[in-house]
Amino acid sequence: MADGNDTSEERSLDPTPKKLAEARKKGQVARSRELNTTVMLLTASALMYLFGGSAGTTVLSQIKSNLQLDRKLVFDIAAPVAELTSAILSALVLLVPVFFIMTCASVIGPVLVGGFSFSRDSFAPKFSRINPLSGFKRMFGLQGLMELVKSMLKVLLLLAVAVWLFYLLKERYLLLGALPAGHAVTTALSMIVVVFATLSATTLLVAAIDVPYVKWDHIRKLRMTRQEMKEESKESDGNPEVRSKIRQMQQETANRKMLSEVGNSDVVIINPTHYSGALKYDVEGDKAPVVVAKGVDHMAMSIREIARQNDVPLFRNVMLARSLYHNVKMEHEIPVDLYNVIAQVLAYVFQLRDFRNGDAAEPVYPEFATVPGFRSDTGSKH
Repeated sequence: MADGNDTSEERSLDPTPKKLAEARKKGQVARSRELNTTVMLLTASALMYLFGGSAGTTVLSQIKSNLQLDRKLVFDIAAPVAELTSAILSALVLLVPVFFIMTCASVIGPVLVGGFSFSRDSFAPKFSRINPLSGFKRMFGLQGLMELVKSMLKVLLLLAVAVWLFYLLKERYLLLGALPAGHAVTTALSMIVVVFATLSATTLLVAAIDVPYVKWDHIRKLRMTRQEMKEESKESDGNPEVRSKIRQMQQETANRKMLSEVGNSDVVIINPTHYSGALKYDVEGDKAPVVVAKGVDHMAMSIREIARQNDVPLFRNVMLARSLYHNVKMEHEIPVDLYNVIAQVLAYVFQLRDFRNGDAAEPVYPEFATVPGFRSDTGSKH
């Protein structure tokens, strides 16, 4: 865990993906209220522009219909209820699509910054939310100062745009009184839509300032100390000591598996002291000889001991033993460069087996002037 004396100035490291994912699970994501407000205002402006005329016509028709009473309906007790029901249904047909679109806008707005996130932790009661000290800290801290600056900027900006619109539309305002009532209402409504849409679009500037800030502030709040980074690395990758122990166990398992193959090999090629390499060759197959085990120092001695226990021939050649160890991977076929040399070794081993069984003459021990891939290891004990 991080030291309890860490200060906010020490949190200079950006949060890791794991830290961000944990914060998202807790409902801590970047959110811009200004962007959400802007999206809702622009959506409302678009609805007013697209459907304002037809909605106004529908409302006027409904009002006229409700004010015109048929003489027969005056004496019908059920008529008022029917008329009220009809009016409510007409209003719902008009308002439900608007409410649905505005609800979608209220959901899309927050998702634009930070993406969609649902967390039950956000609904859990927290004392810090009602703690007066935490409230004062938010009010007079950096976040409170930034909110104040944004509010003042928004008010001044909207005020400036409103004054500009007033002077721009001043003559049209004054002419409304001289127009017929119906035409004046239509003109006034169109001007209201223009003013509302312009003021809504103005809030885009505030949102453009707020969005980068909330993203930066979100990262700032999640910054980590070096100690926290180390602790997370241990949790993610495991303790170095544990990882080392696991690697050691894996290596021991691989070594045991490798040593178990030595007893089935055809020959173990060694140098006098340090290197050993076991070869297996399938005479009936079409593959080249395969290195089934190899090692140096202690492992080399273990390979030799198992070979002796299983009567696997030991072939001493310094150049060939080192070449196999350094140039051929485990369970891989020997390279083409070693075909000729290994063929002579296998021929000698098979003839030696027949000689011991009394089926052939004693073979001549092969000597090689050079071996491809041989490393002299000058200055090394090997």
